[in-house]
Amino acid sequence: MIFKEFNPLKDEMLRIIDNDGKVINQELMPDLDDETIVKAYREMLFERVADEMAVSYQRQGRMYTFPPNQGQEAIHIAAGMNMKEDDWLVPAFREMGIMLSRGVTMKEIFLYYNGNEQGSNFSDPRAKHVLPIAISIGTQYQHAVGIAYAAKYQKKEEVVFPFIGDGGTSTGDFAEALNFAQVWNVPVVFTVQNNQYAISVPVAKQTKALNLAVKGVAAGMKSIKVDGNDFFAMHLAYKEAREHASSGKGPVLIEALTYRRGAHTTSDDPTKYRTKEEEAEWGLSDPLLRLKKYMDDKGIWKEDEEKLIAEKKKDVDKQFLEAENFTPYPLDDVFNYIYVDMPDDLKRQKEEYEQFLTWKENRK
Repeated sequence: MIFKEFNPLKDEMLRIIDNDGKVINQELMPDLDDETIVKAYREMLFERVADEMAVSYQRQGRMYTFPPNQGQEAIHIAAGMNMKEDDWLVPAFREMGIMLSRGVTMKEIFLYYNGNEQGSNFSDPRAKHVLPIAISIGTQYQHAVGIAYAAKYQKKEEVVFPFIGDGGTSTGDFAEALNFAQVWNVPVVFTVQNNQYAISVPVAKQTKALNLAVKGVAAGMKSIKVDGNDFFAMHLAYKEAREHASSGKGPVLIEALTYRRGAHTTSDDPTKYRTKEEEAEWGLSDPLLRLKKYMDDKGIWKEDEEKLIAEKKKDVDKQFLEAENFTPYPLDDVFNYIYVDMPDDLKRQKEEYEQFLTWKENRK
């Protein structure tokens, strides 16, 4: 229904609550009980707290480069709540909330961003269909359609959920994946997290398309533009998109219109390319604030938020310390699994690295 009602070619956008948490589209309001809504907010809050703490750890010099997720929590939690047990998550690198909802731990995420590949060795069985973080822009879409093709070929009831940013829609991999998915009618729900910037390049300077959802229309698939800061709109979009894809009707593309509240990564300075006024304006549509206002109006939020945040901070810090003190993988692992016979230049690198480690140890 929503794919007919909200036409990307007319730049129409699905929205259910406004910035004040007021319902403006009652007939499309998802049928969610109070407990589910509170659970969604708690998960969004955990992602926000963990995200802010990750940035803090990096600023303290205790972690390498990290890509903040702040402002995109509604997309992540709504997606996670609509995925079934055997569905596949194919992330880019700014999908922390969905990864957490699928069983990945903050300890594993911290390990990954500290350069330890054990961070991609997910321990929870719920994460059996979660792919590792993809840094190469766009490549994960190719992986996703391959998985979906295999699922269809094997007659498995699995839907694949790949994610990409607005900048990724300018890559060849993106266009090729959409074309393949539509031609072969595979069960994929594509998400474009349009957070307005590809590092420092605004959307208006990287494409002349009316919006990013029309790129799915160009491939022939059902596509929709959704207010990515509206949890209810995102929940409805994912619910109907999954139903469409799982019923053999083909792939769906969702453009989630949102805003990256933080930097592109901790190596970035957004003050160089955007204004405080712009940030303040987008801050009015913050996904946590909107959902909290809705719950307050309905009287369904009864928890002590400060106490809850303190508990979440304690949990995150515990997991970070576990990652920080994690036994490093053996030196040989870095060198031994690339070639059958190690070439001379790699042998020299290994010897130089061993000498460096010896020097470093002797300095203590």
